[in-house]
Amino acid sequence: MNKIKNSLAMTLVLTVLTTLIICGSALGQQPGIKRTELQRYDLSHPGWEAIQVRIDFAPGTSFARHKHPGEEMIYVLEGTLEYQVEGKPPVKLKAGETLFIPAGTIHSARNVGSGNGAELATYIVEKGKPLVDLVK
Repeated sequence: MNKIKNSLAMTLVLTVLTTLIICGSALGQQPGIKRTELQRYDLSHPGWEAIQVRIDFAPGTSFARHKHPGEEMIYVLEGTLEYQVEGKPPVKLKAGETLFIPAGTIHSARNVGSGNGAELATYIVEKGKPLVDLVK
């Protein structure tokens, strides 16, 4: 009986650790990228929420190809960021410029400036789904 309990406990610990590693990767906590959730609120439309996140990019860093379960609106706060949105040519944006990314559209971002880069990302997404889905 103790062997079964120990086995179940070990399985639970491994599951929690694996989930934390996957979630950390999915949310962009990778070297040179810092994601800071600023606010999250339920919308009046049931099953949907709005999330605002500040994303800081160290010089030369990039956020891998990914998609979201809803729309993303980007406002560049500082630096020069280049976005690659599937089906479109790359676009470079500077502080004060914006970009809209439709739901489910694969995209990536990288800091092409010599200093730090930052964006304010606002998501209108389905609740309960992972905010970021990494794509190969």
